[in-house]
Amino acid sequence: MQGRRSSTFTRLLRHGFTDPAAAERLLDLPVLSAVRTDPVLFEALGGTADPDQALLGLVRLAEALDPGERRALLDTVTTAKPLRDRLLGVLGASEALGDHLARHPSHWHALVTYEPADLHPGVADFVRGLAGADTPDALRVAYRRCLLGIAARDVCGTSDLVRTAAELADLATATLRAALAIAYAESPQDAAACRLSVIGMGKCGGHELNYVSDVDVVYVAEPADDTLGQDDAEGAAVRAATRLAARMMRICSDTTAEGTIWPVDANLRPEGKNGPLVRTLSSHLAYYKRWAKTWEFQALLKARPVAGDEALGEEYLAAVHPLVWQAAERDNFVTDVQQMRRRVVDNIPAAHVDRELKLGPGGLRDVEFAVQLLQLVHGRTDPSLRSGTTLTALGDLAAGGYVGRTDAAALDDAYRFLRLMEHRIQLHKMRRTHLVPDDEAGLRRLGRGLGFRADPVAELNREWKRHSKEVRRLHEKLFYRPLLDAVAQLGGEETRLSTDAARQRLQALGYADPAAAVRHLEALASGVSRKAAIQRTLLPVLLGWFADSADPDAGLLGFRKVSDALGKTPWYLRLLRDEGAAAQRLARVLSSGRLAPDLLMRAPEAVALLGAPDGLVPREHAALEQEVLAAVGRADTPEQAIASVRGVRRRELFRTAAADLIDTYGDDEEDTSDGPADPAVLVDRVGTAIYGLTAATLAGALRAAVNHVTGNDAHLLPTRFAVIGMGRFGGREMAYGSDADVLFVHEPREGADESEATRAAGAVADEMRRLLQIPTADPPLLLDADLRPEGKSGPLVRSLASYGAYYRRWSRVWESQALLRALPVAGDADLGERFTALVDPLRYPADGLDEEAVREIRRLKARMESERMPRGADPTTHAKLGRGGLSDVEWTVQLLQLRHAGSLPELRTTGTRPALAAALSAGLIDPEDACVLDDAWVLATRVRNAVMLVRGRPGDTFPGDGRELSAVARYLGYPPGHVGDMLEDYRRRTRRARLVVDRLFYT
Repeated sequence: MQGRRSSTFTRLLRHGFTDPAAAERLLDLPVLSAVRTDPVLFEALGGTADPDQALLGLVRLAEALDPGERRALLDTVTTAKPLRDRLLGVLGASEALGDHLARHPSHWHALVTYEPADLHPGVADFVRGLAGADTPDALRVAYRRCLLGIAARDVCGTSDLVRTAAELADLATATLRAALAIAYAESPQDAAACRLSVIGMGKCGGHELNYVSDVDVVYVAEPADDTLGQDDAEGAAVRAATRLAARMMRICSDTTAEGTIWPVDANLRPEGKNGPLVRTLSSHLAYYKRWAKTWEFQALLKARPVAGDEALGEEYLAAVHPLVWQAAERDNFVTDVQQMRRRVVDNIPAAHVDRELKLGPGGLRDVEFAVQLLQLVHGRTDPSLRSGTTLTALGDLAAGGYVGRTDAAALDDAYRFLRLMEHRIQLHKMRRTHLVPDDEAGLRRLGRGLGFRADPVAELNREWKRHSKEVRRLHEKLFYRPLLDAVAQLGGEETRLSTDAARQRLQALGYADPAAAVRHLEALASGVSRKAAIQRTLLPVLLGWFADSADPDAGLLGFRKVSDALGKTPWYLRLLRDEGAAAQRLARVLSSGRLAPDLLMRAPEAVALLGAPDGLVPREHAALEQEVLAAVGRADTPEQAIASVRGVRRRELFRTAAADLIDTYGDDEEDTSDGPADPAVLVDRVGTAIYGLTAATLAGALRAAVNHVTGNDAHLLPTRFAVIGMGRFGGREMAYGSDADVLFVHEPREGADESEATRAAGAVADEMRRLLQIPTADPPLLLDADLRPEGKSGPLVRSLASYGAYYRRWSRVWESQALLRALPVAGDADLGERFTALVDPLRYPADGLDEEAVREIRRLKARMESERMPRGADPTTHAKLGRGGLSDVEWTVQLLQLRHAGSLPELRTTGTRPALAAALSAGLIDPEDACVLDDAWVLATRVRNAVMLVRGRPGDTFPGDGRELSAVARYLGYPPGHVGDMLEDYRRRTRRARLVVDRLFYT
């Protein structure tokens, strides 16, 4: 006994059993006495997905049969290999179908009986298989009996994936018809009152259903007689059809002792869950013509009549299909497509991303979405592309040259593998799921079910990841590679996109001028040069990145210009080819607005910054100033000097803008960070970086001016000279379009003639301004000295003593307020420090402000709001002067400083956010109020930065152009199509800030 047991135990292990001890006990049961030692049985069980489950299912089935049937079953198992493989294959693959056989043991004949129709059954065969099922439970039982045959053909390889999916769809069609017949029989008066057609949608409509899936439908109804057009007849018909449709759905969806069939989902109907279940044909058409979104037309790609009134179903298709093929011409097509793509990702729970077979990256939805989008774009003019079945449509796209044949074959292979995985996962428990198992037993069963035997889990994971990666790669390539084939006259494909088809696809992807885009592609990709070959490799991915931006045309045009300038430079294309992050960063920069690309066009070599490890890290002010002064020292003329200074500024401005754009949108696809950087961090970094390069620029301009005035001998200048930053410059919180507010101060050297020193200082200041005003294509740096004593009427430069005399005698409260941001930025550092020491008592009054001074500040603020707001500007969206904008927040913070900095040294800072944080720490402002003000200030600053980045020129209001407005929204973190949300959010957040300002500043 022990020897036999040991021998059996070993055989069971060798044939793939994981619990051989339990299997031995099952084999010892009397019901298997006739076959327990049959080697054929062991071999057959070992060929199943789960030998343990198959053996248990065989025992349960044998126990449920009477002795005569049991003998017939066991004889079949031991003598007829094809029939044995079908039976045991199903038992090993599906625990749920094993349970069904234990309840209905006579159904084992459905697994082992061959009939002519059994090899390739159609709807008619399934209708016959469901014949006599005139009650809901009888239909459920008959449905499972038919399902056994489909599963048997599937697991044994008699039927491939496409055939299996089609059979499941045909069985669903037959089931819907049977359910509707039951509903008709239960309510003949309703059946007589209407014509009802059931339109299959989704995978049912596409003839590619899963084992367990919602069956998507849409209902259309008309009166049964010729009274069409009479409201009372239509209303009665719709009510009757609604009752019939609801009953049909319950028959299929309800769960009883016989289980359930599948849910019938009618949510793809007009208005979804909120719309009526049944509509007339005219009501459907009215909705689709006026209200339908792009995704609804995408869903209609798969529509086909499956049950009910066949003629009405055909009328429905004839009416809606022309609308489907006009969807790509809609104004919001690209926006809708982008939203659909994002919705796919957003629907995945974070814990399931790595196991999600359908919606995850490289999953089934990627293939289906890509194919459907290409159908919508090109099916308008090519009726051969209008199949509702994914793989058929993919084959048609390849045959028409819209997809390369090699790529189509690879995508077909990957899709079949992933769908087969999905089928095997669902077949086990007959549950609707798209999650790959995460337990060892589940993975082993799945791997064996797919034919992996040596190491099922490892082989499964390897193939799954390989196919997913291929889908991701081809998902990108599918749209863009054929564009290059069309414009570059490449070989290797039997057919390719025509130029018109290429233009159609580019237009659908968001290119506003597809003809120009085709010309750019021709220039970039044509020819046999190494440059063209590398760009053909890069462009499919780059085009996708451009298409995801607010301005794809600008991105492609910019890439062509940069490539024309640098294409013959060996390092350029090598950088983009070998450094994936550099290519994506370049795409981000080129398609996000005008400022950064314009800077890059004038200094194309700055592309190298995008690939360097620290290329986008802003340089320290001291290092920049050292570089600038060295460049000025090498120049022969002031003009050459300022040109060198501007070159450094151009490069650093590009570095700052590129870093801002890339961190705003998130880095490359492999980035594992938590997403885009904190907006406040970005604002502070941009402000500090632009302050540093502006200060270095002024230091360079000052050195060039001094050299010019003294004949390149600075020691001959009879006075010390310093530049004091004011406003946002002095606050180290500059935006891209900020002017440089400054004061010029000098102090005669010991023994120098004061009038001569004053003339020399004036000459230096005038020369600085002249040099910085020389026309240039770069964003100008405007020096604004209007905050000096006496404003425009006063002298441009004063001595330190003159400043002291003026401030002691004539200073007004607004000047004290302006001096809160005074900061030495260039020139003689000691003089600058003595200037700030001079003005500290004014800006930080020891006793604070008296009530008259406070009233004066409030009057000035009110006057500014009424007089300086541009005519026609919207005060709710003006970033600087509008309600809750920069001015509101800054004046509120500055009033706190003027009142309390004399006694609270921590308030003595030139920056708005540091001062607000200090006021919070000192208990001068409530935390919630401080948060509201800080949020509004950061948002308004980002709006100004966004406008400059997008338009290439400064502005305080949102752009009026739609594409520019969309680009600003993207910069601020809003998805495509959410411009309205951006404006509403801006108004809401600044409105809250204004309430705080009214309370803190005006009361």
